[in-house]
Amino acid sequence: MITTDITKAVQSLLNDEIIAVPTETVYGLAGNAYSESAIKKIFKLKNRPLYNPLIVHIKSTSFLPEVAREIPEIAFKLADTFWPGPLTLILKRQAHIPNLITAGQETVAVRVPNHPVISALLSQLDFPLAAPSANPFGSISPTSAAHVFNYFEDELGVILEGGVCERGIESTIIGFEDEQPVLYRHGSIAVEEIEQVVGKVVVNIHNDNKPSSPGMLSRHYAPMTQTYLTTDVLGLLESFGDKKVGLLLFQDKLVTDSDTLQVVLSEVGDLQEAAKKLYAALHYLDESHLDVIIAERFPNEGLGKTVNDRLERATKRK
Repeated sequence: MITTDITKAVQSLLNDEIIAVPTETVYGLAGNAYSESAIKKIFKLKNRPLYNPLIVHIKSTSFLPEVAREIPEIAFKLADTFWPGPLTLILKRQAHIPNLITAGQETVAVRVPNHPVISALLSQLDFPLAAPSANPFGSISPTSAAHVFNYFEDELGVILEGGVCERGIESTIIGFEDEQPVLYRHGSIAVEEIEQVVGKVVVNIHNDNKPSSPGMLSRHYAPMTQTYLTTDVLGLLESFGDKKVGLLLFQDKLVTDSDTLQVVLSEVGDLQEAAKKLYAALHYLDESHLDVIIAERFPNEGLGKTVNDRLERATKRK
């Protein structure tokens, strides 16, 4: 049920139920991070593999020592700069963090979200929330309550309404190896912004066997419709002949001889606007009864790297 009743959400969480919550990035499937019962329900509902860790959402930076230990100064510097906001830090975990959340690893993924609804919710709780994206594992992330409802319908008693997500794409994930910052996932904060604060960042964004953080699997964020990523949209379009094709484009519509469905993410070429609209556009195209979706590769800079990363994981490459 889609609702704005935070009191009902609090009661559900206290009863070890799971709910859907809005964040500035995407909607999350949330449960008490200290409750193994709630965490098991998250994994089961998402059909998420147990080796893929979850992100813990906390109410403020001051709560960080409750879930993490031996926190490097560089982590506090990043937190001071970007929290609340779409940055997740991989840190050594406190002993009471359940193994299920961390996939048995000694680190925990944690962030302070920046959305009034989840912030109000966390302020009424004495525990943090484990909250991966509110979608079946591997499918397109949800950026509206309607997306969540379409996925789970009556399987969730509470879907908190929070409007369309402001960022529309997951958090950037940074870990630390010998106190050197490491990028584990491109996200809503461009890696160039991170480097302005902490200097050069090592990139390590793929691991299908034992991911150090969420978002490292090579296949993810995928529509049901067969989707391709290319720098030559028109050339690939011609190869599909009479098939019903939809185009996902950055800035400009293409001139074609057909009535091909075309979705432009930012007519003014704004990468942040394009990133915000990406998942909603993929949902729309996936629901349009197409044979094929062709996505245009973005400029590989700033948030263009994040959009390309999501499309690479969701598509076949051409």
